Amino acid sequence: MNTRRHFFHLVSAGGALLGGGLAWRAATAAAPAAETWRVSYSDAEWRKRLTSAQYAVLRQDGTERPYSSPLNKEHRAGTFACAGCAQPLFSSTTKFDSGTGWPSFWQPLDKAVSNQMDTGFGMVRTAVRCSQCGGHLGHVFDDGPKPTGLRYCMNGVAMSFAPAAS
Repeated sequence: MNTRRHFFHLVSAGGALLGGGLAWRAATAAAPAAETWRVSYSDAEWRKRLTSAQYAVLRQDGTERPYSSPLNKEHRAGTFACAGCAQPLFSSTTKFDSGTGWPSFWQPLDKAVSNQMDTGFGMVRTAVRCSQCGGHLGHVFDDGPKPTGLRYCMNGVAMSFAPAAS
């Protein structure tokens, strides 16, 4: 098993032991204040709008278990959008199988995401947020395919999928 997959399986196993549910809370900084985003709601309203798994990932910086999202196997043409605010995030043309168990993309749509330093788990990573509502989507790494060399490793529960019109 490669090092990246081994790490993610260890981390997800630890999360399953701690939380036992679909998502577990990562040791990351909380989302910036709601008033800094174009789409913002009170915490109570976010809880009403989102499932408990979506809330744990999007609003509490959680991570879903690897291989648990149906979007990991989504291969139709279309657009992946934020489950919190419906902003389009990724085109299916940039999706690839990273072997990590999470939907992965080599490039987001223009101005769809913003990045934030994440120092959880004793390492420095780059967290990816929806640029419209600030929802936590996942992380970006520099071990992806050409042409960008980036791997946007996203939580499927944080997104929805709209197939392209036929």
